[in-house]
Amino acid sequence: MQNNRPDKPPPSWLSRVTHPLSQRLSNFFRRRPKGRSELIEVLQDAEGEHLIDADTAGMMEGALLVSELKVRDIMIPRSQMIFIEVEQSPQDFLPAIIESAHSRFPVLDSKHEKVIGTLLAKDLLPLAIDPKAPFTIRDVLRAPVFVPESKRLNILLREFRLSRNHLAIVIDEYGEIAGLVSIEDVIEQIVGEIDDEHDVDDEEFIRQHRGYRFTVKARTPLENFNEVFGTTFPDNQYNTIGGFIIHQFGRVPQRGDKLDYGGLNFKVLRADRRRVQVLRVIRSHPAAARDDG
Repeated sequence: MQNNRPDKPPPSWLSRVTHPLSQRLSNFFRRRPKGRSELIEVLQDAEGEHLIDADTAGMMEGALLVSELKVRDIMIPRSQMIFIEVEQSPQDFLPAIIESAHSRFPVLDSKHEKVIGTLLAKDLLPLAIDPKAPFTIRDVLRAPVFVPESKRLNILLREFRLSRNHLAIVIDEYGEIAGLVSIEDVIEQIVGEIDDEHDVDDEEFIRQHRGYRFTVKARTPLENFNEVFGTTFPDNQYNTIGGFIIHQFGRVPQRGDKLDYGGLNFKVLRADRRRVQVLRVIRSHPAAARDDG
């Protein structure tokens, strides 16, 4: 008896291409890691086999590591906080707000011991229309949010989302102000720098942001770095700032690793297992920053 049913169509070109990839992914992730560190190794191996790209692997790794980090690991320390005194007039605090380009600011008492509230930059918009309009800072303050240094970042992120707060004051074990942390700081641990400060032009080694914050390519000649930052790192031993930083760590640092050295705070913005690519550099004392063009 003749079978009139049509033959099964041959696989399309797309299925012929995607099936081997899906099979490779399935075989690769069939390995069952026994802990978070082994899972990260699996992700790194998958990146090395070009099964997932570097950005995807970085975000997945960041999402895993964020549950291990605590607020103290990423907070802006008190010495680097940009804040407003509650008795200041707009003429006094507006220059700092404009220069920093932040959207939220803690407001402290005149002795800098107590947080009165949080000021949102958008609440200052009426002053853009009429700079002489009556303005009392206490009338627009939001209640401050406090978190301990020991809080895990995944918990903090959940609280930020539920409360719709974007900024929290960090307190130490004695209830004193230790620093501040924002929702952006937490998210950056997963996705990397959000404000595109690591997108330095091909011909630009060092880019200055917000007065005292810089993005630096790791391949910046150390001689150039010393000239811009007024440092005296030994350029006869290391050719680039990346090589110098690797020596200080004693290993190839990974994204998010930090180092305080020579009056500067270094943070690795982009790196792979072989090299550092982009650094964020902050002067330890912003008031000492100079305009480097």
